[in-house]
Amino acid sequence: MGTTTVIGLVVIAVVVFYLVFIYNNLVSLRNQFKNGFAQIDVQLQRRHDLIPNLVEAAKAYLDHEKSTLTQVMEARNNAVSAQKDAAKDPGDNTKIQRLGSAENLLTKALANFYAVAENYPDLKANETIQQLMEELASTENRVAFARQAYNDGVMTYNIFREKFPNNIVAGMFAFKETAQLQLETPEARQAPKVSF
Repeated sequence: MGTTTVIGLVVIAVVVFYLVFIYNNLVSLRNQFKNGFAQIDVQLQRRHDLIPNLVEAAKAYLDHEKSTLTQVMEARNNAVSAQKDAAKDPGDNTKIQRLGSAENLLTKALANFYAVAENYPDLKANETIQQLMEELASTENRVAFARQAYNDGVMTYNIFREKFPNNIVAGMFAFKETAQLQLETPEARQAPKVSF
């Protein structure tokens, strides 16, 4: 064997190992963001399980506000459906965006419920309602932390996937871009009020 043959084989081996390295990193990063989504999934399930209990406990106090309770339950059911769909393939942009939209509608319905509940002192004073609202608030924080971890994982995956020559390997093996989960909170979109 000649020197050029040996050098050629070494170059081919290095290229193959580098391509394997890229592929394995893509797989690892994809699995990391899927794990991040699994954490969101757990917290969203907890959130969705708390809402019917809250609505049921509030029914006795909100006889005249049935449309508010119905709106919350419809938004919750839509969010559950979107969550189950997204859990099947957390890498599907359309499913993740649908989940984000459904969760945003649920958040708005809950905000409306809280606004209505403010008008009922007996409802606010009810220990069960208070406990459920506290658990729901705690769960919202957990969802936010899990969403941040998922979005960080998606960002790392997308950046690695888009870099050259990683994008060539990603294209060959159908590693597609993944969307971040955007959950909008009304408070985040409002300008802070400053008074002197």
